Amino acid sequence: MLNRYLGNFKNFPKEIWILALITLVNRIGAVVVPFLSKYFKEELNLSYSQIGWIMVCFGVGSLVGTFLSGKLSDVFGAYKVMAFSLFASGVVLLSLQFAITFELLCISVFLLTAVADMYRPAMMVSINDYVTSESRVRALSLLRMATNVGLIVGPVLGGILIMNSEYNTLFIVDGLTSIISVVFFLIFVREKKLLYKLELNDVIKDKFAPFKDVPFVMNWIIALITGYLYFQVFSIVPIYHKEAYNLTEFDTGMFLGFSGVVFILFELAVVNFVQKNKITDLVAIMLGLLLIGASYLLLYLVHQPWVFWVFMFLMSFGNMLTFAFASSFVMNRSHKNLEGLFMSTFQMSYGFAHVFSSKTGLTIVQNYDYNTNWTFNYILAFVTAFCTYIIFIVVRKEQKKVKQDIMISFFKK
Repeated sequence: MLNRYLGNFKNFPKEIWILALITLVNRIGAVVVPFLSKYFKEELNLSYSQIGWIMVCFGVGSLVGTFLSGKLSDVFGAYKVMAFSLFASGVVLLSLQFAITFELLCISVFLLTAVADMYRPAMMVSINDYVTSESRVRALSLLRMATNVGLIVGPVLGGILIMNSEYNTLFIVDGLTSIISVVFFLIFVREKKLLYKLELNDVIKDKFAPFKDVPFVMNWIIALITGYLYFQVFSIVPIYHKEAYNLTEFDTGMFLGFSGVVFILFELAVVNFVQKNKITDLVAIMLGLLLIGASYLLLYLVHQPWVFWVFMFLMSFGNMLTFAFASSFVMNRSHKNLEGLFMSTFQMSYGFAHVFSSKTGLTIVQNYDYNTNWTFNYILAFVTAFCTYIIFIVVRKEQKKVKQDIMISFFKK
């Protein structure tokens, strides 16, 4: 089984392995993100409302970065955008330690996510320059595995650094790893130049096509809600660790690291099981939302520290089933030659989720309590799962109608 698993990653060019290494180093270095909300609360003594607004800036920056990445890649090339993103995010991270006022933090966090989130879309574009279309999925799996390994090591390292040093150390480590990553990138990865460029100015593209597809729009909303529920794991739940159970930053890092272990051990098996048993994308998403809802219900019902292990286990499986298959659903619904438009529009849903997730959740906590927020989350998850089932029925009827129309066209006249 191990040989079969490793066989999926054979025969990649060196550029893909270097990209995987850079992604791993960059994710290990991204020790700041899980502790940002705790840093704002415990070190800077900001209110829940102020932390919420800073995280809104976090989400808006993500939206801007994702949008600009595609535009800039078309103009300057994905290679240059990736290099700029790594270097600029390193500089912003190093300077973030000096931002101590609410206004400066809003600006700094916005700039951080705006430049950092330019990397991933550009990277996904650049993969096509180094592998064939048949190897693209395997290459993405390798990069995702590198991200998950970083998710294991990064939060644990962050917790250790805070306990033995101070929060400023996180910004230094994260900033330096980003700058080191860009040095490796420039040395070992060469930009691929196109021998020629097709001019497709005469091709008419409907820029509003995704918004005319009702199932796509409904899936977009469901993805936004899924992101809203999942991103609180990195913003509100770490604060809850400290305030409810007096857990340390190391404990928070261990919980997040455990999630990364779950991803590495089970994600490929879960995806293969779903595909092998021909479970549709929407059914997988529905099951994932039920698991996410169950994880928040558990937080509401159980008030013991051990609950976070089960919470992260259920949340990780929910993530596997929702995020991956929501993207698969989008690719299956994308119009020919508009795949990029559909996918970029879809990815914006997670940016909006960043905007609303922390601010809304922290507002509920401030005005009521944590249990009210967990209650809202699990009800929202279960309702969204039901909505996903409705989309499943709509799509199934749509597919039946298409088959009927094809049959009628055969026998017409």
